[in-house]
Amino acid sequence: MRAVKLLLPALLVVFACTLMLQASGRQKAAGAKAAQATPDAPTQAPGFDEAAMDKTADPCTDFYQYACGGWLKQHPIPDDRSRWSRFDELQQRNFDILHDILEKASADRPGRTPLQAKIGDYYASCMDEAAINQKGLAPLKPVLDRIEGMKSKSDLADTVALLHSNGIRAFFRYSSTPDFKNASQMIAEVDQGGLGLPERDYYFKTDPKSVEIRDKYVQHVAAMLKLAGESDAQAAADAKSVMDIETALAKASMKRVDRREPTNIYHKMSNQELEQLAPGFAWNRYLTGVASPPISSLNVAVPDFVKGVEAVVASTDLEAIKAYLRWHVLDDSAAWMPTAFVDEDFNFSEKTLNGTPQQLPRWKRCVQRTDRAMGELLGQPYVEQTFGKAGKERTLRMVQAIEAAMRDDIQSLPWMSEATKKAALAKLQAVANKIGYPDKWRDYSTLTIVRGDGMGNRQRASAFAFRRDLNKIGKALDKTEWGMSPPTVNAYYNPLENNINFPAGILQPPFFYNNDDDALNLGAAGTVVGHELSHGFDDQGRKFDADGNLRDWWTESDGKEFEKRAACIVDEYGSFSPVEGVNLNGKLTLGENTADNGGLRLAYMAMQKLYAGKKKDTRYGFTPEQRFFLGFGQEWCEAVRPERARVLAQIDPHSPGRFRATGVLRNMPEFGAAFNCKKGTPMQPEKQCRVW
Repeated sequence: MRAVKLLLPALLVVFACTLMLQASGRQKAAGAKAAQATPDAPTQAPGFDEAAMDKTADPCTDFYQYACGGWLKQHPIPDDRSRWSRFDELQQRNFDILHDILEKASADRPGRTPLQAKIGDYYASCMDEAAINQKGLAPLKPVLDRIEGMKSKSDLADTVALLHSNGIRAFFRYSSTPDFKNASQMIAEVDQGGLGLPERDYYFKTDPKSVEIRDKYVQHVAAMLKLAGESDAQAAADAKSVMDIETALAKASMKRVDRREPTNIYHKMSNQELEQLAPGFAWNRYLTGVASPPISSLNVAVPDFVKGVEAVVASTDLEAIKAYLRWHVLDDSAAWMPTAFVDEDFNFSEKTLNGTPQQLPRWKRCVQRTDRAMGELLGQPYVEQTFGKAGKERTLRMVQAIEAAMRDDIQSLPWMSEATKKAALAKLQAVANKIGYPDKWRDYSTLTIVRGDGMGNRQRASAFAFRRDLNKIGKALDKTEWGMSPPTVNAYYNPLENNINFPAGILQPPFFYNNDDDALNLGAAGTVVGHELSHGFDDQGRKFDADGNLRDWWTESDGKEFEKRAACIVDEYGSFSPVEGVNLNGKLTLGENTADNGGLRLAYMAMQKLYAGKKKDTRYGFTPEQRFFLGFGQEWCEAVRPERARVLAQIDPHSPGRFRATGVLRNMPEFGAAFNCKKGTPMQPEKQCRVW
């Protein structure tokens, strides 16, 4: 659920349940404004957990505690997690389903289908810890030998090409991307990368916690190098070299907030211009080494970073560069290495950074890895068991209802001119809906999986994904392709394709029920739909037109009005503190906060239209409006360790769960009306923000 690039488009925006922090203990002894359950009503709806509530809390003071207080009390964070949420509950349910599929597929028996053999053998090889331990570092020897065999810096381009081809991220990233200004065509892209810490600011912050993390990172690098055979003294010296190189790369990297502006990461150049930008790196040798398709132009996302890479290489000793490359081989391969490496990697990456006491059981890690490697193979039996045609059809009806609500919303906006409204409606009309799973499944026939060769399978799967990505260069954009696998508990909007994507994994209980209450479904799953649709019109998405091209289709006055309204949300969320001494970055989280606010409003409008002219039923003691807001609030129930909360506040474009729920509801008078909240109460402040 990380909002990282990997093989996804750089501007792809995800719903991502990267949430934080327990609800506060503030409660009211009485005064819950919702009606109490009637004697003949069921105590719990399938999609609504009454036991998750804390009815002693006042929904007008702290709706999060009211909706989630019981859940928080009943669900301590498991020792193998840095946080626990309703999304994680759903992910656990999906894990169990996938686990059963993979256990059956991994049984080496006659009659297995090719699909079963491929996913089953990959999973079985991952589970075979004894075989992985026995092989040791042997699977990495060809790559490590190439690094050691470098005679001069002129060999660097060939070596980096080999690493990238094996899924090892060093110095920068090379991939395919739609051309921002001609989104129907795929071009090559060079982008910043090559860091071992979560993001650039980790290398520069001077607070005691940041300094401690950097010190422990250097110790971790040294420990991994020692496990790989280096002496204590050599490992310590090499770890310092790694930190020096990465700090220089971080200094040249663009900040996350600045990357939110699409024009900041679009610089189309010819091959010759790239070579002139950084002539000290043999780009043609690199492109030959990765077997890139011929390119006449490409996007250099951050030109200053490319210059920075060249400067680092020029000023750094060859042996230090080798140490940096060795480290990234170990770091990127750690999960598939012998137990000592896995444990050391966990101790820093999870225990130190995120506060997680224990590792996930191996079977869960292997389920995750199989999904990442062959998600559309594993997704086929998953979809058959969980979603089916009925789920797809009901979801499509919900999407269409919310699109109709956005059409009404745009047309009624008092601050937008008719010219901009016309362009906005054209973009909305062009949005494509992808629901559940692909119409055409990905072909993995050329990916070789060898039972008992865990690291080899991982390398071949990485090479397969890298090759598949590069093969798109120079071709037409395929809008039918999915960026997430069907079992993924997430959703996303792609501004370059102008489509919204809802994997089957998130369209499951407790967020979506094929035969449950529409108010609850719209409050939970409906807001996910509205969220992704709103991304097409947030601070990033609004800069792309109906065809996915980077183009300003707003009048100047409407653009200024949008910025003014967005600034209100920046200030509001920037005042929220997920952990002591840390506030959210309102600019970093602006897009997701805008989508959260717009998404809930659209889902609410769709619900009101659904109930228009009908008698509003009271179920479980709550009106449709109350059930709608409870469905939304309970979607965000979560607890998170302080260490993880601190990390996410720096890197995550999403607000924590508490603030994703209450931040939106504070801005909705309709919520205040549903629970009889007076103006001036914490959940209905005098000043309210609204973009859409």
